[in-house]
Amino acid sequence: MLSGRRYRLELTSEQAEMCEEFGNICRSVWNTGLHQRREYRRRGAWMNYVPQCAELAEAKREHPWLKAAPSHVLQQTLRDLDRACRDHGTFKVRWRSKVRWSPSFRFPAGNHIEVERLGRKWGRAKLPKLGSVRFRWSRPLGGEIRSATVSRKAGRWYVSFLVDDQAVTPEKHAMPGTAVGIDRGVKVAAVTSDGDFHDREFITAGEAGRYRRFQQQFARAKKGSANRSKTRAAMNRIMGRVTDRRADFCAQTASRIVAKNALVVLEDLRIKNMSASASGTIEAPGSRVAQKRGLNRAILDKGWHRLELALVGAARYTGTTVVKVNAAYTSQRCSACGFACEENRESQSVFVCKAEGCGYIAHADVNAAVNIKHAGGQSVSACGDLGASRSAKQEPVGRATGRTPS
Repeated sequence: MLSGRRYRLELTSEQAEMCEEFGNICRSVWNTGLHQRREYRRRGAWMNYVPQCAELAEAKREHPWLKAAPSHVLQQTLRDLDRACRDHGTFKVRWRSKVRWSPSFRFPAGNHIEVERLGRKWGRAKLPKLGSVRFRWSRPLGGEIRSATVSRKAGRWYVSFLVDDQAVTPEKHAMPGTAVGIDRGVKVAAVTSDGDFHDREFITAGEAGRYRRFQQQFARAKKGSANRSKTRAAMNRIMGRVTDRRADFCAQTASRIVAKNALVVLEDLRIKNMSASASGTIEAPGSRVAQKRGLNRAILDKGWHRLELALVGAARYTGTTVVKVNAAYTSQRCSACGFACEENRESQSVFVCKAEGCGYIAHADVNAAVNIKHAGGQSVSACGDLGASRSAKQEPVGRATGRTPS
């Protein structure tokens, strides 16, 4: 199966300038192609990859600066644009800003990329037009190279090889019959139905303080000034370390979970909607904007979506099945008797069942994770129902019965 391997590049000054130039050309091609697609859509017509690729060849004759970048790199940019427009819609695809977008470009011909190991810590890859580039050999390639992507993050250049490691997804998990539910939260990143708490701090107190000071300096700096660029680079270095820690945490957590369970059940969360701003419009401003802003930051900081992607990726190597179920009332329902009401959850961490004759007490996140695990056998329908008997939009059964319908 296909897998990614990322390494840190050690470029010469000339190679770094070439990479910067390639990235700028790809950004210009993306923005020009997106503008053309939007103009066609406004006239009720369509534009796709094939005619744009043909027009790119003509544009290279009129604009010689386009020839500085390899042709197949620019073609891959148009291919990525075509996929983005098909998946999200032409008018929802974003422009690539010179300031906000990190340069990246892809070499699709893996058979033209040669990689050799120079020693214990260093390797060398031969890339079109860039020549031989050195990189830190932090892990073996482990497969045949299909493509290579060069990108810049937090002031450093990286190369990511897409390799075919010849691995095959097992037909059966090593421990069949095992299952786990995962409750993702803002206090603890992930809590499993087995009672395991997976969490860590992604930014230290010192880094948070320095980042706040850089934000203040950035706000006071003049737009386009050298000090503003230096401050932005310092902020990116801090956030680069934070995102690397988050990615490492999610990868390790996902690897441990799928190794022990044949079925992993998650809540079907609409993270983009949950982390949307509450500011509203000028005419109709939202309420409790500051509280919602803090909640949004906590949701995004815990990396809910990244953990989900890591679980799906790691499950390919163990044969684990990852399913998502409706999240309605999982935090209010008692995992012992099934009684659901808002008063069951007394606080963020305390769950006490209020049903007569039950009185079940547990950590609220563990109780929710157990409910998620129990719902793992029920698929999420198009209307978001928990099952055939009750819609997710209906209120839970009251105190008279003490139980929710099965």
